[in-house]
Amino acid sequence: MENMQMFIGRDTISVSEAMQRIDRNSYGILFLEDAAGKMIASITDGDIRRYLLAGGKMNDDAFDAANHEPRYAGSFEEAGMLYHKRDYVIIPIIDENHIIMDLYFGDGSARIKKRNAINIPVVINAGGKGTRLDPFTRILPKPLIPVGELPIIELIMREYQSYDCGDFHIIVNYKRDLMKAYFHDNDNKYNITWYDEEVPLGTGGGLSLLRGVFDSTFFFTNCDALLTSDYEAMLQFHKQNNNIITMVCAYKNLNIPYGVVEMREGGIIENLKEKPLMSFLANTGIYIVEPEVIDEISDGECVGFPDIVEREKQKGRKVAVFPVSENDWMDMGQLPELEKMRHRLFGE
Repeated sequence: MENMQMFIGRDTISVSEAMQRIDRNSYGILFLEDAAGKMIASITDGDIRRYLLAGGKMNDDAFDAANHEPRYAGSFEEAGMLYHKRDYVIIPIIDENHIIMDLYFGDGSARIKKRNAINIPVVINAGGKGTRLDPFTRILPKPLIPVGELPIIELIMREYQSYDCGDFHIIVNYKRDLMKAYFHDNDNKYNITWYDEEVPLGTGGGLSLLRGVFDSTFFFTNCDALLTSDYEAMLQFHKQNNNIITMVCAYKNLNIPYGVVEMREGGIIENLKEKPLMSFLANTGIYIVEPEVIDEISDGECVGFPDIVEREKQKGRKVAVFPVSENDWMDMGQLPELEKMRHRLFGE
């Protein structure tokens, strides 16, 4: 039986703590109980995302973001009927006092959510030198560095293909002949259009090479970030809010290993926190973009895509963040992160 305590938390924990607990149990849900042990709510990663998008904060009480009418059963038989009637992940089994006695996981099939086809183009910026992965990138371009049996760029492409996004546009520069040779000899035939940067154009300038290619929304991604979140929900959010750019960001939680002091005039201690938890949004390097953004990038302009986001924001256009869990984001930009990614994907 699964360790039940991984799935149960007090109603006094913060949104940030709930997110970390959800990440650790990997089922996307946590049940909240009061001081008497009575189950009073459930909270999912989706609940947290909606709460944060509505203006909630990571240090708010998780109970404020939770579902206060969670589904439950009184027996295994009832749990089985509920579980297979709808796409539930876990059904808690409670006694007459609403104390969780067990959890029903079913056969696991309902945890694999069917992915709907969204079928929009994907642009991958794969032209950088990958200096943070030196000395590997002296021999191979960063996108071809293997993570397990496949290079990172192919793992990224397969994730998009799982949503029927198979139209790939790849911007290349450093060691581009190796990139093209790898995919030319690849048994898995991909629909790729190549765009050669003759000079480095930054993380955004290479998009100018695609002027006139698109007349609809596309994904734009760096070649070192793998995201295992809900791409359909990202696209739906982008379109419903009429964004010109949606930046996918991951919540990172960082424990400061020191006592942190806030001081006011005269050296008076304003506040003292012992080893506080800091939460912040980190840019994953993955975006959803409208094609008119490309038209506003000058030919040959060297510019980072975050600078393009800021330019659009200054013009009064709608740019927004779609937050995901830090557990959904794997980045191989540096050697320690590369090893973490390999371990998470393949247990190596």
